[in-house]
Amino acid sequence: MTTFAHRADALTRDALAVLQPGFTGTSAPDWLLRRISEGLAAVGLFGRNITSSEQLTALTARLRAERDDVLVAIDEEGGDVTRLEVRTGSSFPGNYALGSVDDTELTRQVAAALGRRLASCGVDLNWAPSADVNSNPDNPVIGVRSFGSDPALVARHTAAYVQGLQSAGVAACAKHFPGHGDTSVDSHHALPRIDVELATLRSRELLPFQSAIEVGSKSVMSAHILLPALDPDHPATLSPRILTGLLRQELGFDGLIVTDGMEMKAIAATYGIERGSVLAIAAGADAICVGGGLADEDTVLRLRDALVNAVRQGELPEERLADAAARVRALADWTRGARGAASEPGAASQEGTAPGTERSSAAPQPASIGLAAARRAVRVTPGTGPRESLTSAPYVAAFTPAANIAVGDETPWGVAAELARMFPGTRTDTYAGSASTDQVLRAAGGRRVVAVVRDAHRHPWMLSALDALLSARPDTIVVEMGLDQAPPRGALHVATLGAARVCGVAAAEAICGRL
Repeated sequence: MTTFAHRADALTRDALAVLQPGFTGTSAPDWLLRRISEGLAAVGLFGRNITSSEQLTALTARLRAERDDVLVAIDEEGGDVTRLEVRTGSSFPGNYALGSVDDTELTRQVAAALGRRLASCGVDLNWAPSADVNSNPDNPVIGVRSFGSDPALVARHTAAYVQGLQSAGVAACAKHFPGHGDTSVDSHHALPRIDVELATLRSRELLPFQSAIEVGSKSVMSAHILLPALDPDHPATLSPRILTGLLRQELGFDGLIVTDGMEMKAIAATYGIERGSVLAIAAGADAICVGGGLADEDTVLRLRDALVNAVRQGELPEERLADAAARVRALADWTRGARGAASEPGAASQEGTAPGTERSSAAPQPASIGLAAARRAVRVTPGTGPRESLTSAPYVAAFTPAANIAVGDETPWGVAAELARMFPGTRTDTYAGSASTDQVLRAAGGRRVVAVVRDAHRHPWMLSALDALLSARPDTIVVEMGLDQAPPRGALHVATLGAARVCGVAAAEAICGRL
């Protein structure tokens, strides 16, 4: 009886160990602390959980007071996808800006600076970087989150980012395996499909993940996408061929495999999160990410019970669940050792170097390295109209598309706030989904117009609005804060290659001739 009870308890703890749930609020709820004490090994943080560095530090300390080895994970890519600075915009440019500069040492320094900031707040697993090759410029979910469209470039910057992040003692997570860049569907909403030959996948999608594995990325995140060349029946997250056959056996990855959010409709709408989670662990995943949308105790209990029942009914081998839980605990041991190394005497001079990582060659302050990188990324193209820099308070017309779920719509972006600091009296309005030239001109009055767009090539209404506006006001300045795929427009065309706050600062400086 004791043996059976002990086995049942171990099974329950293993089922809890493989879950990475979220929660609501800025302090840890009682139910979460209780489940941590029972075996929950990881917690995911989102923008809703963070108000300041001080608050975040107190939150992670409270989680670790319950158990020191709990993994605290976050989706902090920098650039457009930020949780640390969700209310202000990121102090770090995103992947596309870094890839465009194509200085791997800069990428390594930016990632190391971001890692130090995360580590100082008690976060030790970052669901980043995006290792996707953005081969489809109309991709609705990757875009500037990718280092670019060239596989070799993406591979070298993915490796540099992993090295930089892990030099600060924060585990990296290369995503979204085996590559989400050639999709036209957002997996938050439906199941994307990539119909290319196996040879293309190997030479394009897989190259960055191979580089991440070679430099020791501690984790890899699976994608909810269907790739018939690899598995015609199962999305990658649920595919033994892809997770075990390709990632584990062929590519030799021995770290933690974590799923993308299981509440995303690509999985939830077809399999349900309980069934999907069981299939994912059976396929070779080690950790179930859930909590971006579902963030309550009931979700944790449902998933725990689904895994336990699957083992008892013979649908999920007990040793597979135990192996998954062991990999979660192994990563927790690494991060705990990294925290210890960072707190030892002399650790500051080692720039937060953790065991088993490469040390960055320099440690600039986060604010300086982020802004310096954003400035290097900005592209300024003079147009055919009047080319004078801005010298007085302008009117900023922000043409705003719907944000994808990964980015969220709560993070501010643009150049109006920065221009207002330089030119008090700057006015701004937002135009979403359509824009009347007459409306913009009436609002602008005699002020010079600065038109701000994001991925204009994907939104015909933006391009039409820009062309009509430029016809009436040739001196209009255009700022593109997404992918720079459309031909340059405006008397001055400024491409920031991302919408992080520092990208807005760099754009404002360029507009004023100060960059």
